[in-house]
Amino acid sequence: MIDAKVKITLPYLFEKVQRGEPITWLTCYDFPTACLQEQAGIEMILVGDSLGMTMLGYDSTLPVKMDDMIRHACAVRKGAPNVFLVGDMPYMSYQPSNEIAVLNAGRFMAEAGCDAIKLEGGVAMAPRVRAITDAGIPTIGHLGLTPQSVAALGGFKLQGKSAALAKTIADDAKAIEKAGAFAILLELVPDRLCKIIMERAENCIIMGLGSGPHAHGQLLIYHDMFGLYPKFKPKMAKMFGNAGEVILNGLKSYHDEVKAKAFPARENWFGMQDTEFDALKKLLG
Repeated sequence: MIDAKVKITLPYLFEKVQRGEPITWLTCYDFPTACLQEQAGIEMILVGDSLGMTMLGYDSTLPVKMDDMIRHACAVRKGAPNVFLVGDMPYMSYQPSNEIAVLNAGRFMAEAGCDAIKLEGGVAMAPRVRAITDAGIPTIGHLGLTPQSVAALGGFKLQGKSAALAKTIADDAKAIEKAGAFAILLELVPDRLCKIIMERAENCIIMGLGSGPHAHGQLLIYHDMFGLYPKFKPKMAKMFGNAGEVILNGLKSYHDEVKAKAFPARENWFGMQDTEFDALKKLLG
């Protein structure tokens, strides 16, 4: 485990890759969870636009705005000052033009103290990647299942199953690597495709999400791994603890104890000395 007080930098991540040591990456959206993730030694945190679903209750990531992302990224940075923090570019914060992309990517760096940004898309988004990296902002690409394009992809399902579609993803990966991306997230692609892309990468970190064991590191959605998202549990997520069940049981116990007048108990409130209480009654007449 890393020392939580050591700042994780881009050279540190590449050194891990050279040593063959996997990189740990999780999503996070709030201050207390960020504190715990840094204490656990997690090296990278993604403030993902998935907060639209996990935190804001939307059915997709599309309604999320830059102001939402900045607010949550600021909270996470306060809780985890030493992790490598990645801000996720929300829908339409980069697609319209290079200028808009650079402006919004810069907001993550200047306002939230992020170390890098992430955006979705392959060949078509390579100019955006180039513009952002030329502005001095480290950039991560995202291929495979890209939630902002889920309607065009036909739903939340495996991408690149056929040879032709797999080649398209591989070509996209090479295009955004050449455009300057220092890392690429492969979400929900076949494990052998992930391995091929990793082996072809020349100076690019390949991270996996539901894409097998061959990547340089793994990303998981925090709410999926602890049973905190009630709508569904994706196959690619492993539950490392059922925090949702623990919280639900606690809430039920609280409800029952209040109704039964078992809470608060004597140790849960504060009293007043008799002399002061008598004086108060005199003051009140």
